[in-house]
Amino acid sequence: MIRFERVSVTYADAPEPTLRGVDLTVPEGELVLLVGPSGVGKSTLLGAVCGLVPHFTGGVLGGRVTVDGRDTRTHKPRELADLVGTVGQDPLAHFVTDTVEDELAYGMESLGVAPDVMRRRVEETLDLLGLTELRDRPIATLSGGQQQRVAIGSVLTPHPKVLVLDEPTSALDPAAAEEVLAVLQRLVHDLGTTVLMAEHRLERVVQYADQVILLPGPGEPPVMGAPAAVMSRSPVFPPVVALGRLAGWDPLPLSVRDARRRAAALRERLADRTPVAPAPPPPAEPVAVTAKLGLRRGRVEALREVSLSVRPGETVALMGRNGAGKSTLLGALVGMHEPTSGSVRVGGKTPHRTSPREMIRRVGLVPQEPRDLLYADTVAAECAAADADAGAAPGSCRALVSELLPGVPDSTHPRDLSEGQRLALALAVVLTGRPPLLLLDEPTRGLDYAAKSRLVTVLRGLAREGHALVLATHDVELAAELAHRVVVLADGEIVADGPTPDVVVSSPAFAPQVSKILAPQDWLTVTQVREAL
Repeated sequence: MIRFERVSVTYADAPEPTLRGVDLTVPEGELVLLVGPSGVGKSTLLGAVCGLVPHFTGGVLGGRVTVDGRDTRTHKPRELADLVGTVGQDPLAHFVTDTVEDELAYGMESLGVAPDVMRRRVEETLDLLGLTELRDRPIATLSGGQQQRVAIGSVLTPHPKVLVLDEPTSALDPAAAEEVLAVLQRLVHDLGTTVLMAEHRLERVVQYADQVILLPGPGEPPVMGAPAAVMSRSPVFPPVVALGRLAGWDPLPLSVRDARRRAAALRERLADRTPVAPAPPPPAEPVAVTAKLGLRRGRVEALREVSLSVRPGETVALMGRNGAGKSTLLGALVGMHEPTSGSVRVGGKTPHRTSPREMIRRVGLVPQEPRDLLYADTVAAECAAADADAGAAPGSCRALVSELLPGVPDSTHPRDLSEGQRLALALAVVLTGRPPLLLLDEPTRGLDYAAKSRLVTVLRGLAREGHALVLATHDVELAAELAHRVVVLADGEIVADGPTPDVVVSSPAFAPQVSKILAPQDWLTVTQVREAL
C-alpha cells in the first residue's frame, strides 16, 4: 500500500538529511507503528506519505514514495485527500470549521460525498469516538483531548484507505485512548484500512501493532520487523518491555497480560521487599490553596467546589478524563480564569487580581500548547529572552534545554522543532525563572522515554529544593514515577485525593503497567523493582 524507495529528505539550511536510506513497504490492511527518539524524523516520514513533505514543508525529497500507486512527487496533498487521512501532532492546526459536527462533515463536503451518506457517517463517528454530547460545542471550548478526538474523527468520516497519525493518543486519557485504538483496530481488521502511526506512549499501542518501524537516530536507515523483535533492540521501549529485559524474559512481553503470565517468579522474589517511595515533603504553609472553588466557562461548569492545597516540595498529579477540569484548575491558579465562587490564593495573593509581572515570580505555567510561550526566531534568542526576564545568569535557559533534550541547535526556529523539542524549550523557558509554584499541563506530550526520564530528574531536583509542582497529566507512568499525591477530577469535582500508591493501584484506568503486572503488591515503576533486586 505504501512504498518508500531510497527516500531521503533534506530541509533548507540543514547540514544533514533528516531522513536517509528509507527503503521499505507498508502492507495493505496492517497497523504499523513508527517509533524512535524525539527529533529523528518520524513526523517527516509521515508527512512524506500524505504529500505534505515536500509540497508544504519545502526541502528536497530524494527517491520515491507511492501510496496505492500514486507518486507523492507528482500528486499534491489535495490530490491524495481521498486516499490518505492525516492527523498531525497539533490538532488545532487541523481544524477548519467552528463546531464539532461541522468539522466532522467538512472533509466529506470537500470530496463531494452525498448528503445522506455524510449524515450517516457523522453519526457513526460521533458514537465511535464518544463525541455525541459535544456535537454542537465550539471547538475552541474543548479540552486538548477532546480536540484530538475531533481531529481523528474528521479524517475517519471520508473513509480513506490509509490513515497517517502522528501521536494520536498523546492528549487522551487512558480510557479515551483505548476507545480510539479499538476504533483503529476495527478499521484495520474489518475494512482493511492501512494505519501508519507514530507514538511515544508505547505502553498504549505496541501490543496492537502488526509491525514496528524503528528510526534509531537522525539520518539513520529504519529497521522494520515484528514488534517483539524490534523492541529487543529499540532505544525507546515501554515499561512492560523494560521489566521483561530486567527479568530476562524471552521473548519480551508486549502486553500486561503476557507479562503477568510470566511474573510469578518475580513476584516471589519481591514478596519480602518494600518499594521505595518518594519521601513526602516536611510540613509547611501551603504555597497554593483553593477553597470551594467554582468556575464556569460559557455554558460549562468547569469546576465545582474544588478544595486543594499544595505545600512547598510537594508534587501533585491532577488526573481524570478529558474535559474533567484539569487545565481550567491550572488556569485558575495562574490567574487566567476568574472564579465564579470560592477562592484561590497563591503565595498569599489572589491570582486574577494580581498583575502578571508580579504573579510570574510566584507561579509558572507550561500550557498544553508550548508554542503559546515561544515568540523569538531562534532557540538562542528564546533562551536569551528567558534569562533576561528571569534575571538569571546568561546561559541558564540554554543549559536546561540541553539537559532536557540534547542536540537542539541554537539557530533553529522554534516552529521547526518537533513537538517534543518545542515542549522541552518551553519547559526550559519557564524553569529558568524557578518559580515557587510550577504548573505543567501534559508535560510529557511528544517526549520519548529518555527525555521523560531527564525531565523527571529535573523536576525531582526542583521539588527537593522546595518548589511545589502540579502536573495535569494523562501519563500514568509519569504520575507513578514522580508524584507524592494524585488528585482525580471528574466533571469538575475532586473524587479522589491521596498518596500515589493508594490512588493509582486501586484504579484500572490510572494504574501503571508495573502495578498491573505485579499486583497485588504495591510496585509502581521499573526503577523501584531494579533497586529492590
